Amino acid sequence: MSDTTTYRTDTAEREEERVETESEQSEQTTTCPECSGSLVTDEEHGETVCADCGLVVEEDEIDHGPEWRAFDSSERDSKSRVGAPTTTMMHDKGLSTNIGWQNKDAYGRTLSSRQREKMQRLRTWNERFRTRNSKERNLKQALGEIDRMASALGLPENVRETASVVYRRALGEDLLPGRSIEGVATAALYAAARQAGTPRSLDEIATVSRVDKMELTRTYRYVVRELKLEIQPADPEQYVPRFASELGLSEEATRQARELLRASREAGVHSGKSPVGLAAAAVYAAALLTNETVTQSEVSTVANISEVTIRNRYKELLEAKGAADA
Repeated sequence: MSDTTTYRTDTAEREEERVETESEQSEQTTTCPECSGSLVTDEEHGETVCADCGLVVEEDEIDHGPEWRAFDSSERDSKSRVGAPTTTMMHDKGLSTNIGWQNKDAYGRTLSSRQREKMQRLRTWNERFRTRNSKERNLKQALGEIDRMASALGLPENVRETASVVYRRALGEDLLPGRSIEGVATAALYAAARQAGTPRSLDEIATVSRVDKMELTRTYRYVVRELKLEIQPADPEQYVPRFASELGLSEEATRQARELLRASREAGVHSGKSPVGLAAAAVYAAALLTNETVTQSEVSTVANISEVTIRNRYKELLEAKGAADA
């Protein structure tokens, strides 16, 4: 018998042994080890049980299906998703490919010099393809500016998304000619913060923006008027929690500040006054009422207003509170 024939015989024998082993394993997984009854998989509880004796053969099985349920094809298509969710905070809504800056492969090994050059060329062409025209480049720059300013001001994600939508509307309605990208982006962020109930003062916005306060106010009024945004006047009470938190005041002082502002609103003190100044004065007056040590200088630094404004406003608030109690 030749070597070739012997090799083929050994291969055939090993294949038969493998098939027999797999058949035995499959028989074991489909029959109960106690009574040899048929097994049933309970997907709802993640268990495999015997239909005859009720023995639990396996438990805590991994569910490879989705976490949602669908009852028709349209609902299944609407719920199905792949990858990260879309977001308005990116110019392409996060649908394009992003090549990382790390020059390492999937195993963490450093790439060779030739591979690094290749990846750099790929990154360059990827960036060119992501912004195909001037409008997309404009949007990419503006959304990056919004994200930078929102991070500096500590604004939440919902404010950034709203600001992105406002800027997209302004870009779609051709409101940018004659105005800077930074100015419209800053105005969109200021409007979004006020709409979300987490306002920032014009001085705070101007501090992190690349445009001056005058251009910001002019652009803001123009954007609000052209887009017909419904923005309520700023409420001084919306500034109180942030000021009190930065000054380390108690909940009692925060409550007192809110009561002072409500009493002043009923007395008509709010009319024509800066909401930031009223909020800062209310926080300072509440600290005095609750015997907490806070100076006018500390409050003015947090609120970014002058000490003179605090002195004038907190006296008016205390008078309005006294009149209301009387």
